[in-house]
Amino acid sequence: MLAPGRAGCRAEAATGDAAFLRAMLDTEAALTRAQAALGLAPAEAARAVGAACATARLDARDLALRARDGGNPVIPLVAALTAALPAAFAPYVHRGATSQDILDTAAMLVAVRTLEPVLGDLARTERALARLASEHRDTVMPGRTLTQHAVPTTFGLKAAGWRSLVLDARDRLRAVRATLPAQLGGAAGTLAAFEAYGHEADGGAGGGRSRDEAAAALRLPAVFAAELGLVEPVLPWHTLRTPVADLAAALAFTVGALGKPAADVLTLSRTEIGELSEGAGGGSSAMPHKANPVRATLIAAAARRAPALAATLLGSMAAEDERPAGAWHAEWEPLRDLLRLAGGAARGAAELAEGIRVHAGTMREHLYLTDGLIVSERLSAALAPLVGRARAKALLTEAARRTRTGSTTLAAVLATVLADEPGLAGLDLDGLTDPTRYTGCAGSLTDRALERR
Repeated sequence: MLAPGRAGCRAEAATGDAAFLRAMLDTEAALTRAQAALGLAPAEAARAVGAACATARLDARDLALRARDGGNPVIPLVAALTAALPAAFAPYVHRGATSQDILDTAAMLVAVRTLEPVLGDLARTERALARLASEHRDTVMPGRTLTQHAVPTTFGLKAAGWRSLVLDARDRLRAVRATLPAQLGGAAGTLAAFEAYGHEADGGAGGGRSRDEAAAALRLPAVFAAELGLVEPVLPWHTLRTPVADLAAALAFTVGALGKPAADVLTLSRTEIGELSEGAGGGSSAMPHKANPVRATLIAAAARRAPALAATLLGSMAAEDERPAGAWHAEWEPLRDLLRLAGGAARGAAELAEGIRVHAGTMREHLYLTDGLIVSERLSAALAPLVGRARAKALLTEAARRTRTGSTTLAAVLATVLADEPGLAGLDLDGLTDPTRYTGCAGSLTDRALERR
């Protein structure tokens, strides 16, 4: 109820309790299959555990309450699965693993599954922004710096910049998704239990450590990862939290990148500016006339929350020992929240970009609010070679003062100010003070940006 930005989006469902529960069950089934593939468990056990995981009807709320005793939901999950299996196969549930192996792997699985709809919505956003940039390549508007009119720009260039950020976010999410690993190390990251169970499965021949058993245990993480479509970990990463940190950074960047166009829309859709408006603004509970920019508002809210969530995840990198107390546990909720923020923001950005209305006439009108002062930079460049930089600055400063305090245009003031300056009488002041003719390389920069795929 308090999260309308992500309510109903695909990322919400992909990160819910049911989704995490399904990912944990998939992980447990994959672990037993991987062990069976390497001769560390009977094939019949893998089938039995897989069937139990596929048909399990577990209550997430009940698991949550029972998780208080052990500090994580894997412990009651394993107990429930073990109880559901015949006695001959029950020992093969979770065999050799630690709770963090299962929950870390499940979190990576949830992330992979969640990033698909996020990337889909980013693709929608990118396409809509590309159309806006192309259609408004030459739509001139005031460029603003430090809240004030600076020099003219084009809306096409602004939209191309928004698209560039979206593509940056897409590339980062794609890159991190391609590196998300399974987690498997056992109690302290040595794979010792898997080797020991392999020795047991081999009948304990020779009474000592077998090279084959050690090799099978060492290969197990790769087979396990392949079962789930995740990347093989080079090492167990119980306290080496690069995967979570990389994911957090990419998600926070994505939400922040989408926050930029949202911030611009919020500014440019103000009543007194009115250069943009959302395609279908939201209503007000008290004022019937209002059409609030709600999509931009909710994206902006997400962008304010994401950095703090990422900071929690980055802070958890300083984790003690081979498995930490507290640092790992602190990751679970912020990671889910970040995935949901990114999903909600990406959906909102797609809807915003597809429905945004550009009021080109208003943009053009606003170019003249400063009576020509918006092109003072251009005039400085034109006058400096003729009278020197110092004299040009003095003349334009005086002209700007008169323009601001009078009721005339910069062109009219300059005609008076420059009348007595040698060599300046023939200047085309109307052309030099026309803001529509001072957009620099905006069109070419827009074209260049749109070449990126």
